[in-house]
Amino acid sequence: MRLELRNVFVKDVQWGEKTEISGGVLRINRDETIAAISDDPRFVEINLDLAKPGENVRIIPVKDVIEPRCKVEGPGDVFPGFIGDPCTVGEGATLVLKGCAVVTCGPIVAFQEGLIDMSGPGARYNPFSQTNNVVLTVVPQEDLEKHAYEEALRIAGLRLAWYLADKCRDAEPDEKKVYEKGSIPEENAKYPELPKIAYFCMSIAQGLLHDTFLYGTDIKHVVPTVIHPNEKMDGAMVSGNCVSACDKNTTYHHLNDPVIMELYSRHGKDLNFLGVIPAPEDTRLSGKERSTSFCANLAKMLGADGVVISEEGYGNPDTDLCMNAKKCENLGIRTVVISDEAAGTDGRSQGLADSTPEMTAFVSTGNVNEMVELPAMKKVIGYPEAISNLSGGAEESLRPDGSLFVELQAIIGSTNELGFSRIGAQWI
Repeated sequence: MRLELRNVFVKDVQWGEKTEISGGVLRINRDETIAAISDDPRFVEINLDLAKPGENVRIIPVKDVIEPRCKVEGPGDVFPGFIGDPCTVGEGATLVLKGCAVVTCGPIVAFQEGLIDMSGPGARYNPFSQTNNVVLTVVPQEDLEKHAYEEALRIAGLRLAWYLADKCRDAEPDEKKVYEKGSIPEENAKYPELPKIAYFCMSIAQGLLHDTFLYGTDIKHVVPTVIHPNEKMDGAMVSGNCVSACDKNTTYHHLNDPVIMELYSRHGKDLNFLGVIPAPEDTRLSGKERSTSFCANLAKMLGADGVVISEEGYGNPDTDLCMNAKKCENLGIRTVVISDEAAGTDGRSQGLADSTPEMTAFVSTGNVNEMVELPAMKKVIGYPEAISNLSGGAEESLRPDGSLFVELQAIIGSTNELGFSRIGAQWI
């Protein structure tokens, strides 16, 4: 597969008479854009706002973040199964509005959403404080069932992201990046001496609004499979989950998965990148046994020497993480896991809810229970009172002056377990 990402850098976003990009400025016709996504009868109100880096703005509660993209060459379109037919993507050329994001918001689906601060201390933990955000806030029909509301908002966000990119499809790209990798037998023949590495992308598949979609299908209904990394980079995986904000993989994260980027950059140099295995995280013990056994067996059949395993969420999924590591190690496949920790506000508690002696290489992306103080913002997009229901928040978290005292897990992407965050370590 050969995928060319044609990146158009968005330096600013403004309202305008026509939706287009020129000189790095994305201008949006507000009324026409709302009209393009307003045909869902489940909404009684749709609003668009802009939030830019450095502004005194808070967005709450956030459901998903999506990078605007559309196919300009090749089969299918991005977000297959939601935008167009669920045909295989990962080839041809895709236009990307780099530096821009669609943020979906509303009074909302469940308690596991989060917030984005565009400035202040909260912005340091949140990668989306650095993007020019088009914020979609919707009000659903009264008494709309929560699953229907989540579905409607998810699809509206994907349609908006595609619409913005489609309106700019003729723009001259500022950068072209090519990702090309042949079939597994072809790559094995080219690099017979290099260690063969697979990637388990563990993904929420628990139901109760904890879902991830592969080609438009909820992955809790499918067994683990192997996909080309280009497919994930081209929108084959979509977030539909309401896992805690700090470590949910938004659709933006799936499109820009840093584990894939790192493995691709080393492919043919010091490793042979076999492919991606979307690994469902089930709530049932039988489901965990089935999924992790499938994953380990797939890695063995691929001839993997090693596996990188990224978790999504914490608590219940910690068992899936341990099982994946244990079963691979017992097959002679070395593993490295990436996860955050729920170590208590003082950092002294056990980081994971489960453990196994075979899990010996662990990359931590931070402690979700760390307390942070966020000052009041001049403008709030959404519903600030939602903090009382969000993971990491409480009724007393919202102070009379508008400031917040919350756990880190209330901030979208703060401890993302793909390593897509601004938390790091330094030598002292």
